[in-house]
Formats: sequence, C-alpha cells, structure tokens
Amino acid sequence: MPGRADTNRARCLLKNKLTAQFSPKFSVGKYLGRKMPNIKVFSGSSHPDLAQKVVDRLGIELGRVVAKKFSNLETNVEIGESVRGEDVYIVQSGSGEINDNLMELLIMINACKIASASRVTAVIPCFPYARQDKKDKSRAPISAKLVANMLSVAGADHIITMDLHASQIQGFFDIPVDNLYAEPAVLKWIKENIPEWRNCIIVSPDAGGAKRVTSIADRLNVDFALIHKERKKANEVAAMVLVGDVKDRVAILVDDMADTCGTICHAADKLLEAGATKVYAILTHGIFSGPAISRINNACFEAVVVTNSIPQDRHMKECSKIQVIDVSMMFAEAVRRTHNGESVSYLFSNVPY
Repeated sequence: MPGRADTNRARCLLKNKLTAQFSPKFSVGKYLGRKMPNIKVFSGSSHPDLAQKVVDRLGIELGRVVAKKFSNLETNVEIGESVRGEDVYIVQSGSGEINDNLMELLIMINACKIASASRVTAVIPCFPYARQDKKDKSRAPISAKLVANMLSVAGADHIITMDLHASQIQGFFDIPVDNLYAEPAVLKWIKENIPEWRNCIIVSPDAGGAKRVTSIADRLNVDFALIHKERKKANEVAAMVLVGDVKDRVAILVDDMADTCGTICHAADKLLEAGATKVYAILTHGIFSGPAISRINNACFEAVVVTNSIPQDRHMKECSKIQVIDVSMMFAEAVRRTHNGESVSYLFSNVPY
C-alpha cells in the first residue's frame, strides 16, 4: 500500500503534467474571452422611433428604462432591468433639447457602467456640438473635445455615430469610434428616385464638403462642382461663388447637415441662375431650426432629402418637400457586428438589406 506522501506526490506530478500539456491551448482566460455577453439596447428620449427600428431589425426587445425630470429640472434615469455582464447599447441622438439629451445619455452610460455592464456603447446618430471642433478664433472653445471627454469619463467604451461634421473628432476620443457613412444609402436613393441621375452634377455648398461630393460623384461616374462661401458671422452667408458648370443639368446639393438652411437655399438660387434644370438637396442630418422650414418651402427644391438620424415627423408635416432615408438598418448592422466582434467596414460602402 502506498503511503499518503506517495499519493500526494503522484497527484502533484499528474497536475503538473496536465497543466503543461493543456495550458498553451486551453488558457481559461482566453476561453472565457470568446464567450460574447448578452446584448441589451436602451433608448434615450431624443429618438425612440430609431431605437425601436434598430431592435426590430435585431429581433430583440428594447430595454426598459425610465427617464424623468425632478421639479428643479434635474434629469433622473432608472434602468428597469439587470445589465450585469451585458453588452449594452444606448441610442441617443444630438437633437431636440440637446443639452438635456446629452446629460441624459451621460447619466444612462454611468448608470449601466456602475451596474456592472460588460461594455457600454453609445450610439449617437447625430453627434452634438460637432461644429465646434476647432479653435477658429481667439478664446473659442473646442466643445466637441469636451463632449468626447465627458462621454469617456461617464464610462462609454465605444462610440457609434454617423457622418461626423469633421472626421478628426474621432481623434478626440481614446476609445474606439465607428463613424458610419450615409453615402451608400444616398447613392441608392439617387439611383431609385432621380430618373436623370446619369446627367446630374453633385454640388458641395461649401469647400469643406468637397471630399464628400467627389466620393459620391466618382461612384456615380458624374461631374461635381462646389460653391465657395464667405461668412460674416455664424448662420449668415455673405457671398457665394460657383465653381463648375451646371448648365442644363440636374444639380444635387450634398452636405452633412442643414440647420437654418440659409446656405443650401442660397446655393439652390445660385444653381438655378447658372442654368441648372432641377435642384435636389441631400443632407445627412436635417436639424431644421429657426426659419429653416419656411425657407425650404419658399425655395426652388424638387426635394430635400434627409436621413432619420434626427426625428423628422414634425418637419415632414410642415414641409411636403422633405423626404427621409431610413438608416436604422445601418445602425442595427453596426450593433450586430460590434456585438459579434465582426468588422464594420462593409457598411462604409454597402447598404445592408
């Protein structure tokens, strides 16, 4: 009969042998890392319709959350279900009451993070404060960088957005940022809704959008033009100069956003004066604040096409020229691919079906 010491020695030898044999292939941490956590999608107050379309596409239910305000207008958020170990996505666009919605998003991110969520991704179709991305005059703030810092400090692990006003905003973050493009959906809309698209010209209303319009023009195999503008102060355009030939062609104005619409309405008049037969405007983010709707109604557009990165129901009732491209499937596919650890680069040039 072997003694207790011999038995223990034999066990130790067997344990060491098994560890040496299996540890390179079956590292416990590596194995558990492959297991993707469950997914939860929550909606903020800014765009519940888009969030609902995203979860419908994913085939899951929208997470339960209650956002309310105290009598002193402080924002209060209650996450209505467990998020421990979950892969959480919060859909909140930078529209409407932007400051309240941004604060609500930060609180929701932090609430999920301290409730032990595995990963928190902020899905922000229209990034707030994106136009304040550089110090263009003395003592000007770089508010987009401040928003990036706030999102990171709140606990966001990943950002998904669309058509940032300036691509360098991605560099303001130390966490991954997926900047999706509306371009594939825009190309699809042009080919399906403008019969004369082969005889069109893509026009940028300012020099900053030249890269965007050249990309679309190349993929349609048509020409492009641009309009140089000089501003005296924000939201006011002083002078415009058209560079390019639009005579006897369908002009399609393309920009990343339209706020008060002074620029695109002036540009449309300039294009008609230069001999364009029809003028369309295609914009990723239709903010349409102040006199925007009345300006569009009085302008010479055949259609003003925007994505639903911002709610457009009220704008469509007030203006029959506004049409909407649904981009919910692009965000849903980005969420699915991110959750499964797949590449999202397919979405940069294709529309998921």
